Amino acid sequence: MESQKAVVLSRKVLRVLVGATVVYAMLLLGLFNATLFARDLVVTAFGVPPEPHRDPFLLGMRLIIVVGLVSAAIFYIILQRLIEIVDTVRAGDPFIVENAARLRKIAWALLGLELLHHVVGAIAAAMSTAALPIDIGWGLSPTRWIAVLLLFVLAGVFEHGARMRADLEGTV
Repeated sequence: MESQKAVVLSRKVLRVLVGATVVYAMLLLGLFNATLFARDLVVTAFGVPPEPHRDPFLLGMRLIIVVGLVSAAIFYIILQRLIEIVDTVRAGDPFIVENAARLRKIAWALLGLELLHHVVGAIAAAMSTAALPIDIGWGLSPTRWIAVLLLFVLAGVFEHGARMRADLEGTV
């Protein structure tokens, strides 16, 4: 009974995260538009010194926002696949080939997010100057890379287990 409550709570939390991801994407779109239509307000708000630093800063900011929008879309996909997995747990049958495929999609999505993390770091490093130092604290995280590998392995385990079960059910 407790595990069923945890599953129901997990689904609710995932739905909230889906909503938060949509709001995040909308805020990023608003910020992107602000860099186009309220340029001076944005650079002043971020404390960017006068020319020649403003144009490179805005270009870098826009690129990072675009990466953020792509990341939000990827995160949305991850959350939707997790909801689908949770739904199979609620139904009492999580060890199915479809969940293996979902886990594999999540692994690819996390790999994409990790690569985008490095793209943002490279953009920030490229736009950083002595007059406008930008340090976003990016770097290599072994934990995130291990999580990606773990999901690929787990997807394989799920797939193998689901096929074994299907074979066993076919012989009974």
